[in-house]
Amino acid sequence: MKNRLGRKILLIGIPLLSIGVIFYAGHKWGLQHAKYMTGGAPHPANCFSCHAYLDQDSKLAGFLDKQYISPFKLKVTPDGKDLLITAHERNQLMIYDIADRRVKASIPVGIWPHSIAVNNPGTRAYISNHWSQNVSVIDLASQNVISTIEVGSGPSDLVIDKEGDFLYVNNSFDGNLSIIDLEDEKEIRRIPTGNFPIGIDISPDGEKVYVTHRRSITVPFRETPVTEVAVIDTRYKRITDRKEIHSAHIMENISFTPSGDLAIFTLIRPKNLVPSTQIEKGWMITEGIGIIETGENGKVAQLLLDEPNRYFADPYDVVISPDGKKAFVSHAGVDYISVLDIDALRSIISESTEEQLSLYANHLGMSSRFVVDRIETGPNPKGLAVSPDGSSLYIAERYADQVSVLDVESLKIQDRLDLGGPDRTTLVREGGRLFFNAGRTFQNQYSCSTCHPDGSEDGLTYDLTGTGRDLENTITLRELSNTSPFKWNGKNVSVYMQCGMRFSKFVTRTESFSPDELNAVVAFMFQKLENPPNMQQLPDGMLTEAQERGRFIFERTITNDGREIPEKDRCITCHPPPYFTDRSLTNVGSSFETDKEEFFDTPKLNNIIETAPYLHDGRAKTLEEIWTVYAEEDTHGYINDLTKQELNDLIEYLKSIGPAHTYKESTTKYAQYE
Repeated sequence: MKNRLGRKILLIGIPLLSIGVIFYAGHKWGLQHAKYMTGGAPHPANCFSCHAYLDQDSKLAGFLDKQYISPFKLKVTPDGKDLLITAHERNQLMIYDIADRRVKASIPVGIWPHSIAVNNPGTRAYISNHWSQNVSVIDLASQNVISTIEVGSGPSDLVIDKEGDFLYVNNSFDGNLSIIDLEDEKEIRRIPTGNFPIGIDISPDGEKVYVTHRRSITVPFRETPVTEVAVIDTRYKRITDRKEIHSAHIMENISFTPSGDLAIFTLIRPKNLVPSTQIEKGWMITEGIGIIETGENGKVAQLLLDEPNRYFADPYDVVISPDGKKAFVSHAGVDYISVLDIDALRSIISESTEEQLSLYANHLGMSSRFVVDRIETGPNPKGLAVSPDGSSLYIAERYADQVSVLDVESLKIQDRLDLGGPDRTTLVREGGRLFFNAGRTFQNQYSCSTCHPDGSEDGLTYDLTGTGRDLENTITLRELSNTSPFKWNGKNVSVYMQCGMRFSKFVTRTESFSPDELNAVVAFMFQKLENPPNMQQLPDGMLTEAQERGRFIFERTITNDGREIPEKDRCITCHPPPYFTDRSLTNVGSSFETDKEEFFDTPKLNNIIETAPYLHDGRAKTLEEIWTVYAEEDTHGYINDLTKQELNDLIEYLKSIGPAHTYKESTTKYAQYE
């Protein structure tokens, strides 16, 4: 009996003891693993919270998330009865009946609907579909899409001319503007404007169209950014002027005063040449407006919307009341609206010399002279619209799935319009709120989105070490799964380390994210920051003949003169599909006098066409310069045997590399490379 009891104890006890030992060891390993992945910060061992979201195509993550609305841009119909709303995440145009307080229609449009234009009779709306390369035409009476107009890549803001004959559409990814004849609904002209055109407005007299840009034009290495406002003559439909806005970029939206004497646009002034240790002292990234006097010999000014010790990150939209007295600016990074006195702005400009205006561009105290109020909003306010009678300002609160209504006279929020989104905030949604919010940075100077608009990158190079060494070109955050390690030096083994303790300790934050917050931010980045379609590809994802020839150069093993290319020097060795990175450190001869490192993390090439400048420090202004200027000795792959046409073909192939999930293997063969 005792022997049987002993055997039973052993049969039960040994497995239980083994399970306990395994659980203890696993838990201890999990804690150490989490600590390693977060850069030394303590983190609870919760495998699910991390690994459920790390794969961009995770079915489980998709199941756990909700389909939010994410209102982005707004437009009130001319009769003031309906509010039109682009619903980013649902790919819809929503029509909200203001009197009945209800969404009366949700109309499917293209992918990532961006902006809205409405004709004067209020019969048709035009919706730019940022990821679909087209504009949806909607009959507002029947509430249906009646046609689709093909435009360039990345259509964003758009405007109709005074007579209602032509539609002007910014093509952000292409760097140009489409002009559409609305009678035939055909593109009649495409005008190169600048680097990532994004905002647009037409002067009240209908003679000029102004276009703002998000990214700086090409400037010499380690020079301050210069971003343009392009001026288009509507009569001749050509660019007649380019206003250079120095030391500024991310100029998202623009509006004319009703009298047409001023054009006001949002901007950010980055001090990317200043060591990032300056962040703790303030004035590293400042936010403001640009003002153009439209008359002959008019001045161009920049004024900060920030205050000493209080910054208003990520100014996005700007609209002006019909009486021309007030301007409203949304601050997507701090959840505020700034109310500006336009007469005060006129006085500052008219009374100041050019030298004084240059000083005012960096003066944190100037906002007290023209900002009359700050209105707190829901999370991530983006598009704004004023009612035709000027009584109400509508505010798209993207991460609240609602529109707030501000009384323009009292400057008080008088209503909040519920758009019917999910009532639960998922982990991914909370991560989006944190990503677009500047609350954790010193004095609220900037959010993650400030340097990574739309999850991409701002095209600037920063001194993150504060020593003038190891300068770093901003890297896109799109499609991060399966591309670790991170940073150009590869020292961050995970996004948890990149965005967690390492980043907050050495660079920017007043405090690090909590474990739950860090999980949320990483989940958002992996699930929502996707690459847009690459419009350099053919519709079926295949390649043109030139791109095919370039692909075989990319994959070749033998030079033109018959020499075998060492495996380590073949393009495809370091850049294998579908992510086009081998996730290792490599010396390609790009180290510069400012670097103490020689080996750099191999960057992925997906949608590389959008991410100029190139190399770790942004020295190469174009893809061609990588080899023609900075790798003359074949240190960055074998290139010098190529003809000019062959190099062009290689560049065409690189530009065509799209999102990882769209990669297709080609079967075309070219004898000279077999």
